[in-house]
Amino acid sequence: MVRPLLRGAAALLALTSMAATAHNYHMGIADISYNTRSGSTEIVHTYTAHDVAALLSRQAGRLVDLGQPGSEALLRKYAEQQFAVAGRKGERLPLTWIGMKADADSVVIFQEIPRTRLTPGARIHNAMLTDLIPTQKNTVNVQIDGPVKTLVFDQGAPDQLVP
Repeated sequence: MVRPLLRGAAALLALTSMAATAHNYHMGIADISYNTRSGSTEIVHTYTAHDVAALLSRQAGRLVDLGQPGSEALLRKYAEQQFAVAGRKGERLPLTWIGMKADADSVVIFQEIPRTRLTPGARIHNAMLTDLIPTQKNTVNVQIDGPVKTLVFDQGAPDQLVP
């Protein structure tokens, strides 16, 4: 009984180690924009699928297949801990989970801040995957009014203000 558990734990450890080092550059990208029709701020994140699967597997203590039921709930809980937006006065803005889609290469997360337009001075917290991969870089493109502003988040800079 103990040997199968040890083999399973070893396989999980190997998977998370391999996935975290399977490529040289670890990055995610998010686009934040205001939708004039809905009056809401929309957020679309994209991350490498095997990095997300490795992280969720490590957290769950078992292999997580992003295509299986239950994986979305794990990802949602993680994303809600690692990504947040606060208004200019520091109040955390309510992010609504719209959903996610995953394929062999990427995971796309859809969120929105209902009936809200971000303003300069809003604070973004993005620590997605930096707890698994210390070299993770997360680019966030913000378009409120005018040109797109790009912010880069990493383990040393998880919080930034919208310019």
